[in-house]
Amino acid sequence: MSNEILVNIAPKETRVAVVENGLLQEIYIERTAKTGLVGSIFKGQVVRVLPGMQAAFVEIGLERAAFLHVSDMMDYLKIEPNGDKVEKHINSLLHEGQTLLVQIIKDPIGTKGARLTTQVSIPSRYMVFMPNSSVVGISQRIEDEEERQRLRDIINTHCEAQDDNVGYIVRTVGEQVEENLLIDDMKFLQKLWKSVKQKEKMAAPRTLVHGDMPLAYRVLRDMVSEGVDRILIDSKACYDRGTGFAEEFLADMMPLIEFYSGERPIFDLYGIEDEIQKALNRKVQLKSGGHLVIDQTEAMTTIDVNTGAFVGHRNLEETIFKTNLEAAQAIARQLRLRNIGGIIILDFIDMLEEEHKRQVLRTLERHLMQDHSKCFICEVSQLGLVEMTRKRTSESLEQVLCQTCPTCSGRGYLKTAESICYEIFRELIRENKQYDVNKFLVIAADSVVNYLLDEESDSLAELEAQLNVPINLQGEVMYGLEQFDVVLV
Repeated sequence: MSNEILVNIAPKETRVAVVENGLLQEIYIERTAKTGLVGSIFKGQVVRVLPGMQAAFVEIGLERAAFLHVSDMMDYLKIEPNGDKVEKHINSLLHEGQTLLVQIIKDPIGTKGARLTTQVSIPSRYMVFMPNSSVVGISQRIEDEEERQRLRDIINTHCEAQDDNVGYIVRTVGEQVEENLLIDDMKFLQKLWKSVKQKEKMAAPRTLVHGDMPLAYRVLRDMVSEGVDRILIDSKACYDRGTGFAEEFLADMMPLIEFYSGERPIFDLYGIEDEIQKALNRKVQLKSGGHLVIDQTEAMTTIDVNTGAFVGHRNLEETIFKTNLEAAQAIARQLRLRNIGGIIILDFIDMLEEEHKRQVLRTLERHLMQDHSKCFICEVSQLGLVEMTRKRTSESLEQVLCQTCPTCSGRGYLKTAESICYEIFRELIRENKQYDVNKFLVIAADSVVNYLLDEESDSLAELEAQLNVPINLQGEVMYGLEQFDVVLV
C-alpha cells in the first residue's frame, strides 16, 4: 500500500492532496484571503446571552459573531458531593461585556458564525494539551493495553513531578515513541501555553491571541503517520521551511520529505485536477456501471445509489447487493474527498436479505475507519435508508471552490421559456387594467422573445387583439431567462 501527500504551493493558495494507492482520498485547500480558523484562540467579548438556548454570541473580530453553547464551557458541569452531575445555567457563567479566552472548533459556514469552546486544546506532534482539564487520554487507535498503560504512566509521572494539574491526550503517532520525546513534547506545550496566557493579558478584546500553523505545516504535524511513504512539496521555499520545521520538531519525518522539481505540475502528474473536477459533479460513476447522485443542502446531504447500466449476471438481488457494496466503498471516499459533514442520508437500493444489509453497513464502516473526521452510522431504517453524521469543522470542497449560481440562485433549475411567456401575458393583462396604455414594450431574454415569435405567435396576436394595444418585443442579451420588463409607452 503506497500513501503519499502532495503539497502544491501557489502565490495565494496552498493545496494538499492525500493519495492512497494512486487514488486521491482527501484534498485540503487554504487561501491567503480566507484562512481556516479551527484551533485559533481569541480573546472574545460576550455581546449577547440567550438563556432560552443556553448559549451566547461572542465577538472575536470576525464578520459575524461566534456561537458559544453552555455545553462547550469548561465550568458548565458541577459535581455534587454525592457524585450527581448538575448542569449550570448560562446566566451563572456569562454576562454581556465579559471577556474570556475561546477557541474556534468549527469555521464559519454559510450564514452561520464560528462555533466556540472555552475548553482550549493545543495539539503538537505526539500530544494534545488541555490546560483546563486533568484528564489523561490515549488515542483509541492505540489498542495494545501495555502500551496504553506505559503512555499513561509517563504522563502521570511527569505531571506529578511538575505539580501540573493539566490534561493530555496521546495521539496515534505517539505509539511506541520514546519517553524523552514525549516529555519534550509536553514541555514544549507548557511553554506555548504560558506564552498564550501572557498574550491574553496584553491583548485587547475581540483579537487573535494564538493562531494555528499554516496548512503546509499542519500537514506535517497532524497527517504524517507510519502509513505515509513520502511527502512531495513543489515549492523550494516551502520545502526549505518544511524541512527546517521537521528537523526541529519531527526528526523522524525528515527522510520522507522530498522537493518536487519536475516540469509537469505535481497535481497533473497524479491526475489530481481531474479528480477535483469530478468531486464537484452531482453524479459519481461506479465501475460496475451504477452511479451515485449526491445533493448537498444546508440541512443535510443525500446520496442516492442507482444500478444504472449494471444488470448483473445472476439475479436481481445479487445485482443490487454488488452495486450497494461498491457504492458503500465509493461513498466513504466521496465523504472524505468532498469534506461533507453534518447529517447524511444514504439511499441504498432496497435489499431483501438481512445479511446483505449487514454486509453493506460493515463495508461502509470499515472504509470510514480511514476517515480523520468522526462518523456515526445508524442501522438501515424501515424506509430502507441509512442515516449517518460526519463531524463538520470546515466548509466542504463545493463551498470552498464554488459560489451560488447567480442565474438560478442555487435552486439548480430555471423556469422554461414557455412559463416565462405566460407570466408576460398575465403581466400585460394586469398592466392594461390598471393604466391607460397606448403601446407595450416587452424586454426579455432572446430565447423568450424567440419563443413568443415562434411557438406563441398566435397567442401573442390574440392577446394584442383582446387588449387592443400594440405589443412590441425587444431581446436583451444581458437578461437572464427568468428576467423580463413590461414597459408602458
